[in-house]
Amino acid sequence: MSPTSNNKAISGFSKLSKRGKIKWIVEHFFKDPESVMHELMSYWHKNEDQQKILDGFSENTISNFPMPFSVAPNFLINGKTYCIPMVIEESSVVAAASSAAKFWMNHGGFTSLVLSTLKLGQIHFYWNGSKEKLESILPELTFLMKENAKSLLHSMEKRGGGVRHFELIQINELEQYFQIRIGFETCDSMGANFINSCLESFSHTLEHFIESQSSWTLEERDINILMSILSNYTPECIVRVSATCPVDDFSEISDGMSASEFAERFYRAIQIAKIDPYRAVTHNKGIFNGIDSVVIATGNDFRAIEACGHAYASRDGAYRSLSDCSIINNVFTFWLDIPLALGTIGGLTELHPIAKRSLELLGNPSAEELMQVTAATGLAQNFAAIKSLITTGIQQGHMKMHLGNILNHLKASPKEINLATAHFQNQKISFTDVRLFIEQMRSNHK
Repeated sequence: MSPTSNNKAISGFSKLSKRGKIKWIVEHFFKDPESVMHELMSYWHKNEDQQKILDGFSENTISNFPMPFSVAPNFLINGKTYCIPMVIEESSVVAAASSAAKFWMNHGGFTSLVLSTLKLGQIHFYWNGSKEKLESILPELTFLMKENAKSLLHSMEKRGGGVRHFELIQINELEQYFQIRIGFETCDSMGANFINSCLESFSHTLEHFIESQSSWTLEERDINILMSILSNYTPECIVRVSATCPVDDFSEISDGMSASEFAERFYRAIQIAKIDPYRAVTHNKGIFNGIDSVVIATGNDFRAIEACGHAYASRDGAYRSLSDCSIINNVFTFWLDIPLALGTIGGLTELHPIAKRSLELLGNPSAEELMQVTAATGLAQNFAAIKSLITTGIQQGHMKMHLGNILNHLKASPKEINLATAHFQNQKISFTDVRLFIEQMRSNHK
């Protein structure tokens, strides 16, 4: 270990003990090392075995980063009632999803259907020859690929999964660039490690097979495999969720306007998100407020889900709303088609103690059922957000939920919190207004 001259770079950091890492960090980057060290260590899990598991999720871990674990009740999905686990730090998201779920529970609930569950992997390579020549050997090549990967495929095939197809693709934007795109069914696992292991095996077979073609020229037997990796873009792993009711049912929630005006304003809000990317990004972010919360709670990869969803929103060349709606014969229908490559076995879903409890809370669903539940949560959140936007405005509900965060920031006492909550019940809320209110209270009691 040798600090450089600026004393903030280090060699050998990963070899330090956990306490050693914290000690070096607090001494070099904080003004009050002792209190920071105490604070970081205060978030360690009291159970040492559990803490070892948490530390194993990442590298150079020095503490834990707690997040709220919430639940949204009253979700009726395909006739079954759920209490949805949600992990998110943003105020009002859980309340909004719960409110939307309660409305739709009384109006038929959500209907969800998994359309397909195919995941994709790619072998990227450069080769100086014709696509037709490669296609002529593809049947024999793919047979050998599967034969040589039997030990990897066996367990997944026993569960009904495995390789579904091979496709040779030439992309002309790059000279001599080809890829083999492979479709996988991974059952209840997300399957990233399985897919990547298979792809690396397949790429070795590809390389040896091409090099062994004695009737080809030396140039044709020269293949440069660049990389083999799964794709997090899964447009063939799609779930559809919808909710429908007579327009007149909106009289319960239309906030003083007629039910038909509410439905029409809702429809127009969706149309804007379908044509304007500036609105569409925020619109889809609201959908992912709901989706990501469930994805995180169940130990799945929210970054992969987000990246895929945004790519899918751009699939026709323009970035658009992921959700849509229609009003036909006075019947309102709201729906969402979204790719969700989720798993319920393997990885964090089994290692993280709260992820396991999240799945238990949902009834230990299959991957397909989890896709349906997660999509419904996204649609509920989207419905609640648009409802607020076209009626009272988003800030009224959001800032009421955010009031507690502002009061905590101002270090309000329990009495001050009660008085402020009562005062702002029917008042517009801003950080400045709350600060002035607290300051006024404190000056009155001096």
